[in-house]
Amino acid sequence: MFIREMSLAEFKKFSETHFIGNCHQTINYAILKAEEGYEYEFICYEGDEIKAAALILYKKIGNIYYGYSPRGFLIDYSNPFLLKDFTQKLKEFYSKRNFAFIKINPEIAISKLDIKTKTFIKNNNVNIIDNLKNAGYIKLKDNMQFEALLPRINAIVNLSNFDANVLSKNTRNKVKKGFRKGLVLEKASLEKINILYDFIKNKINKDTYYYNDLYNVFNKTGDVDLLLVKVDYKKFLINSQYIYNLELQRNAQLNNRLIVNSNSNIINAKMNSDKALLSYKNDIAEAAKNLNQNIETYVAGAIILKHQNRITIQISGYDKSLSRFSPNYFLYYSLLKYYKKEFKYADLNGITADLSKEAPYYGLNRFKLGFNPDVYEYLGEFDLPINEDAYNHLLKSGLLAKEFNK
Repeated sequence: MFIREMSLAEFKKFSETHFIGNCHQTINYAILKAEEGYEYEFICYEGDEIKAAALILYKKIGNIYYGYSPRGFLIDYSNPFLLKDFTQKLKEFYSKRNFAFIKINPEIAISKLDIKTKTFIKNNNVNIIDNLKNAGYIKLKDNMQFEALLPRINAIVNLSNFDANVLSKNTRNKVKKGFRKGLVLEKASLEKINILYDFIKNKINKDTYYYNDLYNVFNKTGDVDLLLVKVDYKKFLINSQYIYNLELQRNAQLNNRLIVNSNSNIINAKMNSDKALLSYKNDIAEAAKNLNQNIETYVAGAIILKHQNRITIQISGYDKSLSRFSPNYFLYYSLLKYYKKEFKYADLNGITADLSKEAPYYGLNRFKLGFNPDVYEYLGEFDLPINEDAYNHLLKSGLLAKEFNK
């Protein structure tokens, strides 16, 4: 068995059928990362047949290179003999290329979250950690937030049994509010990428050119969608008028009850109804005005990557000044419904390992958990030293921390 470089066609054929294939181990992702300064190549491990393959991104740091295989090699990690021999051949191959180390973060679930107890229940894949350590990989500290290159904790929705009934009560109410406000989902072209960028520009250190590249690269193979949420002011107006009339009837009934019995419950109900009427009246005025003026209002958006039977919400955002429309809840619900017929799974992307109410990302965690996903913990990050002296020097000098904490 030996390591060799493989052609794009060979890698494409292998990766598309591998059981842990993912959108990060693709030619498209390699091209995208090349725009960020990485070089790339595809390698395989074979004898009579190919047993493993990988996209290897690499970059110079100081006077030496490091490699990165996003979401890990495409190999059976549960086979310790295969993994150990592959790793030895990999080290021999890259030691001749002036590499200090190769980083991996395999997309293999070692535990699943028990929603009731908020604890992660381990599975047999946890043994892969020992397989990797025995093969010479160094396990890095598990991140609690989003310190790693890719999330360690991911929320996955099984689309085959997804509907409104599986949502949390809070999420259902937010989604209903979005429908009442006339929100609709729109599949958009690249010309509208700046609309999404306005919602996400403060979330991550990427400029608008990055998202243009992301869309263009994956669009060549039809593996990306740009989806936006806008306000249909005609629907908004009709819905607001309807709900206003219903509340007007209820308000009149409460008035009649107050004449007979003015207890505190009825008084509070009447006060809340008065507030609701004012809110609905304001909605009618807003919808009518914007409809007459042909105003177009976008409130949320997302870039979706498609791979095999799964979609991934790569990045999403919404207009926080219009949070009263619950645009992010409507966006995610609409996305899941949109892809339900064609795909089996939807990756909501990362949440954090700290699920406490005091956690800095509690709001994000609560939001995604409201869609009743299965939450998985992946293996985490590992470094494979190729040149141990060089690797240790990079660690001690702080060059690694500087490189990966940008």
